[in-house]
Amino acid sequence: MEIKAVRLAFIFFTAAVTAQLQQQEEDEDGGGWFSASDVRSQDEGRCNIDVLHGSSLSHQQFMERYAYGRPVILRGLTDNTKFRLLCSKSSLLREYGAHRVRLSTANTYSYRKVDVPFQEYVDEFLRPQSADALGSDTLYFFGDNNFTEWQSLFEHYESPPYVLPLTSGAYSFGIAGPGTGVPFHWHGPGYSEVIYGRKRWFLYPPDQEPHFHPNRTTLSWVTETYPNLLEDEAPLECTIRPGEVLYFPDRWWHATLNLDTSVFISTFLG
Repeated sequence: MEIKAVRLAFIFFTAAVTAQLQQQEEDEDGGGWFSASDVRSQDEGRCNIDVLHGSSLSHQQFMERYAYGRPVILRGLTDNTKFRLLCSKSSLLREYGAHRVRLSTANTYSYRKVDVPFQEYVDEFLRPQSADALGSDTLYFFGDNNFTEWQSLFEHYESPPYVLPLTSGAYSFGIAGPGTGVPFHWHGPGYSEVIYGRKRWFLYPPDQEPHFHPNRTTLSWVTETYPNLLEDEAPLECTIRPGEVLYFPDRWWHATLNLDTSVFISTFLG
């Protein structure tokens, strides 16, 4: 009996170590999304947004301090370990490679849509952003998800538990290369979580419209406009990593810049 117990304990220990090593490998190569040829930005910028652990903020405190007032970044809010494994490059290509995805141009007023197989998007479109590219020439996979086809993935995602009265969440899933992002725009409130990679955020309150060109990319804004901003024109900003969730209130202007090949999901509260 004792020998059997020791064997079972050894099996459980081995399984735990294997899972931990697998997770470390996923972390190091971004779930297979990072490649040696990627031009990954090291400039994460400053962080002047509140960063809190989810356990230190009650729902009531969230409502009073942030829900209608200002952005906040929450760590350890949910456990999406399984969802993260399912979002590895090999797993997504195996399950969804033949499925068609809808790409949008990465400008403020995104009009052009292109449908391609997911495998083709990864092979042909998922690459670092050129600094001189226009938003209208940059195709970006974010949103426009076919929920029937992707439901088997989304059902494993644990969304942030803090919801606003009379709202429900709608998911928007995306994958994009280094240097890509969406220029300044606004809409209703929501959350954004990075599954792999890093995403830099820039935000302004509703009454402070930022200086930007709707057809220039976030990368060009960061390079050309951002360094010349006066102190009172500076945005709230921070770079979020896997395991961190950013909440943005209603009608806040925001732009994003992916520092690596990134996998991310937003929960829009409508």
